[in-house]
Amino acid sequence: MTALLAACVGLLAGIHAATWGMYKDAPHEGFSRWKYARSPMLATLLAPVVAVLAALDPRRAGDLVLLFGVTYVLERALAEIYKTFLRQEDQGKYFIPMQLHVLGKVVESRAARLTAGLLYTAGLVGMVLAVDSLDRNVPGPHSVVVIMLVGGIGGWISAFGGAWKDAPSEGFQTLKFFRSPALASLFALGLAGLTQSLLLVTLAATGYTIATTETYKTFFFPSKPRGKFAGMPIRFPEMLQHRQRFVPLYVAIWAGVLVAIAGATRG
Repeated sequence: MTALLAACVGLLAGIHAATWGMYKDAPHEGFSRWKYARSPMLATLLAPVVAVLAALDPRRAGDLVLLFGVTYVLERALAEIYKTFLRQEDQGKYFIPMQLHVLGKVVESRAARLTAGLLYTAGLVGMVLAVDSLDRNVPGPHSVVVIMLVGGIGGWISAFGGAWKDAPSEGFQTLKFFRSPALASLFALGLAGLTQSLLLVTLAATGYTIATTETYKTFFFPSKPRGKFAGMPIRFPEMLQHRQRFVPLYVAIWAGVLVAIAGATRG
């Protein structure tokens, strides 16, 4: 039953990520059932594994909140690694290339992309191991400064990665750069009340940072195209209406997360 509930949490996290992605992309790329199902399927598989490895019981509100956030960031990390380093597709449809590029110039060599992907993934794994080592050698509770500094690591990774990808095409934006680190540190401070594990706090804070920033960019500015499609024509105008059908489900998932957070806070 615990594994099944964990899988359901993963499914909802995946649907959440898939929905904001579809909402922004579909007017330019059309709707693909497989593409929409990809994140829910992956997150559904990841969540039970995370629950076991991290000893999280989704029947407890606090553990459910952590599981949602950790699953979210792992699914997003794997998706971005795939799109940046592994996927081969025509980049001409994008204003900002999605494959690995240097100063806007796409790296065409697949071997070079794979090498860079391995180094990048190794760096991420190394950071996870470093935080885990800190957990093991410096048991909590941790100070507010440590929680905010370590918990904000994922936000800094996102900020530097976003600047590397976007700045050559749209310029460096200071507020945008510091937004993710600031949010991640704040989320980490809140999540630290649910666990003494800095690793879980850091991963979950990054997951909620992604979910929050993408919600803001997608649904507060629905008429503004994603940076990668800036200036590109809307090829599937019917999706501007069709995508609205997914909004109630998206809102319901956020509402469920907020209810779980409220329950964890009371607990």
